Amino acid sequence: MSAARPLPLLRAIAVTAALPLLLTACGYGSEAKKDDDKAQVAATGDKKLSAAEVRIGYFPNLTHATALVGLQEGLIEKELNGTKVKPQSFNAGPSEIEALNGGSLDIGFIGPSPSINGYVKSKGSNLRIISGSASGGVKLVVNPNKIKTLDDLKGKKIATPQKGNTQDVAFLNWISEKGWTVDPESGKGDVSVVRTDNKVTPDAFKQGSIDGAWVPEPTASKLVSDGGSVLLDETALWPDKKFVITNIIVSQKFLKEHPDVVEAVLKGTVKTNEWINANPDKAKASANAKLEADSGKALDAKVLDPAWPSIAITDDPLASTLKTQSEWAVKAKLIEQPDLAGIYDLTLLNKVLKAAGKPEVSDAGLGAK
Repeated sequence: MSAARPLPLLRAIAVTAALPLLLTACGYGSEAKKDDDKAQVAATGDKKLSAAEVRIGYFPNLTHATALVGLQEGLIEKELNGTKVKPQSFNAGPSEIEALNGGSLDIGFIGPSPSINGYVKSKGSNLRIISGSASGGVKLVVNPNKIKTLDDLKGKKIATPQKGNTQDVAFLNWISEKGWTVDPESGKGDVSVVRTDNKVTPDAFKQGSIDGAWVPEPTASKLVSDGGSVLLDETALWPDKKFVITNIIVSQKFLKEHPDVVEAVLKGTVKTNEWINANPDKAKASANAKLEADSGKALDAKVLDPAWPSIAITDDPLASTLKTQSEWAVKAKLIEQPDLAGIYDLTLLNKVLKAAGKPEVSDAGLGAK
């Protein structure tokens, strides 16, 4: 299995303004000049791929750094030999799964819980996980005036992004292991689990309507910048300090009809991950530039700088940790025991990794037969 390399602590940088010139000069992205396109064809071969476009979904979260940087730098589209990328931004896993099911999305970056739910509800017919993308980047941030130790969470209001989402499942499992009880549907119990959209959570925290939150980056660091304190990094709960936070999934229909396009996208994501890990400062700026392009506002350095190094970028889907997370969801009575056989198809990823001289990765026995 390939090892995820945690991003090192990063310095403030000022390269964002230079990125557009750099991208144009390199021929990346949809604005590349025709001469650069010819050079790209020479590098990748003159055979066009089987689809004119590929629709790729992602969240405007730092845990989706592969998508943010790969799109911003043109590293994904560069591998597609003229096939155009149509990016789509989502704010919740269920809406991305719905788009995949409805045929308006081909490939998506998404968390493990929506992947499991989407696969199980379709009885294994609608998606495959084809790669990993990120590990870590989830923290429990609390009001230090109200909560000083983990035991102090009892009786408090703690936010998670959505009922049954990846962080919600992890928090419910942590509560259970403390010996406390919470009704998974209502969120009421020894701890009040308040399902709150990540965009709303910082305001709720500042207003005092919640006492803390179990959330991904950059929301966690936003809460810290508003006076919160990190009480627990979820990474500490995992034996190898690694757990899947972002997968890459594909519509089974698209995978069957356009395997060449899927392989090209994976070439792009593998190269993107390599570039991110080799150039963390530039990658941090690139991800922030994409967030600004999508939302109209870049992340402040006091949020971006502590958030970025807590995320590990990896091609490995860390399949055994997805299996564990599914067991947690069953334990919390959010889902029935799922049949996850076939949820992974890492054939194309391992082909790309092997060609790049990288170790192949495991599906933990959950691969397509």
